[in-house]
Amino acid sequence: MLFFLHGAGERGNDNAKQLTHGSSLFLADSVRKAFPAIVVFPQCPADSYWSNVNIRSLEGGRREFQFGTGGKPSTAMGLFLRLVKQVLKDEAVDKQRVYIGGLSMGAMGTFEALRRQPKVFAGAFAICGGDHTSNVKKYAHVPLWIFHGEKDDVVPSTHSHALVAELKRLGARPRFTFYPEANHNSWDNAFAEAELLPWLFRQQKK
Repeated sequence: MLFFLHGAGERGNDNAKQLTHGSSLFLADSVRKAFPAIVVFPQCPADSYWSNVNIRSLEGGRREFQFGTGGKPSTAMGLFLRLVKQVLKDEAVDKQRVYIGGLSMGAMGTFEALRRQPKVFAGAFAICGGDHTSNVKKYAHVPLWIFHGEKDDVVPSTHSHALVAELKRLGARPRFTFYPEANHNSWDNAFAEAELLPWLFRQQKK
């Protein structure tokens, strides 16, 4: 069972835009044959955000991200967590092999979902996202692969570098890939990683 959280540009209520990035990978016949799974792409409402993060605009078009460490989940995250709870009641779902991944806003949501439901997910991947390093201890036990483009001018790669460093400090062994020439759309590189899905679907809760 895989939940995929989209980025800010795919918010809405058309139940279509959230499929813009990543869906073609999971629809490929070769992938469906090699990794039979239930894949869910929920859509975040246009006026909400997956994670509790404050974004402040700076000079030169830069942005500053202030990630939350507690409090109630956003409307979108609250709905998503209810969805997860409901879906996991289905007998077709292998409870030992539930995964989550996302890009940009969705990667931030991935980290938030991991800290709010640390016992649910067997593995996760996060592309060009970020989180407050004090949250890391809550999901350091979850196998995690972090991706980011070093030339990202939307969400700085320093956020992912900080998370990797904190995971290592806590004794975790995350996978991480930083693309020297990639900008914000590093998801194109990440989805092209031949080992991503084999690695993800090998993970099982112990």
